[in-house]
Amino acid sequence: MRGIKIGSAFGIPIRLNWTFLLVLPFFAFLIGQDIATIASAIGGALPVSIDAANLAGGSMPWILGFASALGLFVGVLLHEFGHSLVAMRYGYEIDSITLWLLGGLASFTEFPEDWRHEFWIAVAGPAVSIAVGVGCYGVLLLTSGLPSDSIAVLGGVDAVRFVFGYLAVLNVVLAVFNMLPAFPMDGGRVLRALLARNAPHAAATQRAAAIGKAFAFMLAIVGLFSNWFLIFLALFIYIAASGEAQQTTLNAAFEGVTVADVMTPGPELDVVTEETTVAELIDRMFRERHTGFPVMDNETLVGMVTLADAQGVSEVERDAYLVEDVMERDLITVSPGTEAMDALQTMQRNDVGRLPVVDADGTLVGLVSRTDLMTAFNVIQNSGRPTMITGRALGGDRGTSAINGDRS
Repeated sequence: MRGIKIGSAFGIPIRLNWTFLLVLPFFAFLIGQDIATIASAIGGALPVSIDAANLAGGSMPWILGFASALGLFVGVLLHEFGHSLVAMRYGYEIDSITLWLLGGLASFTEFPEDWRHEFWIAVAGPAVSIAVGVGCYGVLLLTSGLPSDSIAVLGGVDAVRFVFGYLAVLNVVLAVFNMLPAFPMDGGRVLRALLARNAPHAAATQRAAAIGKAFAFMLAIVGLFSNWFLIFLALFIYIAASGEAQQTTLNAAFEGVTVADVMTPGPELDVVTEETTVAELIDRMFRERHTGFPVMDNETLVGMVTLADAQGVSEVERDAYLVEDVMERDLITVSPGTEAMDALQTMQRNDVGRLPVVDADGTLVGLVSRTDLMTAFNVIQNSGRPTMITGRALGGDRGTSAINGDRS
């Protein structure tokens, strides 16, 4: 998730997604327009008295709404730091923490597969939220014996009690809600960690994701009769659970599989030269059913050209334009020893469908495409690992490619 970097702490960049800039004033508005009801709810949940009449005049409701909403997101940020610092303690790298529409997101460069690590990392966030809630409650206790006019700020003691009372309740609610067994929320990750004690990580993920999707379905039904926001949250949980389950399945299937195992090797590659016309290129794409070719200058890889590149030239001009006029020269490459999963993630990050495979000398030795990777995945999922891949994963010969997918 991308966002604007606003600072860093403990070496972790802190970012704001654009959706945060929308949801913060929205939350402030919701709080500000219902000061009296929220003050009454705080008084019912905590042993504190708030005179809502002192908070109802002028711009005071909106000031309190903004302060409460901002404080809530500070609590969310601390919640994510709870996850992140424990993860760093176990040796995991944190890419960033991003505040967005639904709260916060700590982006790990690698998800923990050790169930003990995942358990404590997942528990740390809600534990921090409870600690923040207790701290805010402590501020309320400090104001318990003070008269309403004893603090010379807007709204006096009642304003302080409102903001810290709201944050005390909401941070505890946040902790409890996050511990519901709805993967990939914190409670769902705790569930996966416990399931992974006696099952493979991928199998535990599938079970936790199934429970998370069932929870999302029930949450959406509740949202239909109560709050539309719950429907949106349910959709997010369902999509996130499905996505992470798929990612974990891919990781498990590609364990020990390298690019050399799935690429189309160099001798079998169809290539073009810089002098090939765009018209000839499109004709070859049609006849050979490939949508991308390496561009070679003798034995040197100089670029890649795809159907999208060729489509930028109008039909009447295709005889006049050469491949060198439209090809991509700034290439993203991988080596034969790159893990298959890393290659797939590189394609996803850079929105490309194929990667040239080069050796240490920069010589083109093959091409790997998304089709190659998905073909290999389907073979492994449906038929198990081919013998040659299994042999190589155990330290055998890495000479011949075991799986050659579609070269499109």
